[in-house]
Amino acid sequence: MKWKIHRLYLSIYVILVLSAFTILGYYGFSFYNLPIEERFFHPDYALLKPSGLIGHGLGIIGSLLIVVGVFSYMGRKRFKIFSRLGLLKYWLEFHIFLCALGPVMILYHTSFKFGGIVSVSFWSLVAVVASGVAGRFIYLQIPHNIEGRELSLHEVEEMKYELIVAFQEKYNIDISELGASGSAKIEAEIKAKNLPPKEYKKVEKLIKSQEKLVKRIERLAFMQNIFKYWHVAHLPFALIMLIVMVIHVVVVLTMGYKWIF
Repeated sequence: MKWKIHRLYLSIYVILVLSAFTILGYYGFSFYNLPIEERFFHPDYALLKPSGLIGHGLGIIGSLLIVVGVFSYMGRKRFKIFSRLGLLKYWLEFHIFLCALGPVMILYHTSFKFGGIVSVSFWSLVAVVASGVAGRFIYLQIPHNIEGRELSLHEVEEMKYELIVAFQEKYNIDISELGASGSAKIEAEIKAKNLPPKEYKKVEKLIKSQEKLVKRIERLAFMQNIFKYWHVAHLPFALIMLIVMVIHVVVVLTMGYKWIF
C-alpha cells in the first residue's frame, strides 16, 4: 500500500472516531449534562438511557466492534491460515480503530453512569484503551519486516551491514562508523563527490536509513523487553473487560432487554 493511501485511510479512522464522539456528544449533551435524578424528565430519556433505543443500540454496536477488533487481530496473528490476508500492521491498525470506536459508543451507552460490576468492565476498558495507545507507541519503536513480523537483532544488523557494503561499492565511502546522530566527516566526503542533485538525494536517503538502523539496534532489546511487560498489563485488563461484558449481556438478556429484536 502506498504511503499516501495508507495515511488517507488512517486519517479516515481518526475522523470516524472523533466524529462519533462529537456527534453523539452534541446530540445528547443536554441529557448527559443533567444530574442522574433529573434525566427521567428529559424529552430524550426513552432514547438515550442505557436501555433506550439509541443507548441500548450503542452498547450492542460498541461491544460488537470491540469483539470483532480483538478476535480478528488475534486470528490474523495466531493462525497461519489467515497469514496471507493482508499485512499484520494493517490488521493492528484496524484493531486499534475498532477498539477505539467501540469504547466511544459504550461510553455513551452508559450515559456516563457507572456502577456495580459494569464499572469494573468500563474502567478495565479505559485501562485497555490507554495501554493500547502506549503499546502502539512501543510497537512502532521495534523494527518489523514488510509483513509486520518483528525483526531480530541479527536481522537488523544484517540490514545495516548490507547498506554499508552497498554504499562502499557505489560511492567508495565508509559509513560503518556512522552513528545515530550522523557524522560531519562522512557528510564532508559526500559533498566532495559533487554528485548530481538527484543522486545526492538518494545518498541522503541512504544515510538517513543507516542512522535509523543504528538507532533501532541501540534500543531494540530494550523496547522488546518493554513490549513483553506491556502484555502483562494489557491482556489481563482485556480479559476482565470481555468477561464482565459477557456477564452483563447475559444479565441484560435474562431481564428481557432485547433492544429491537
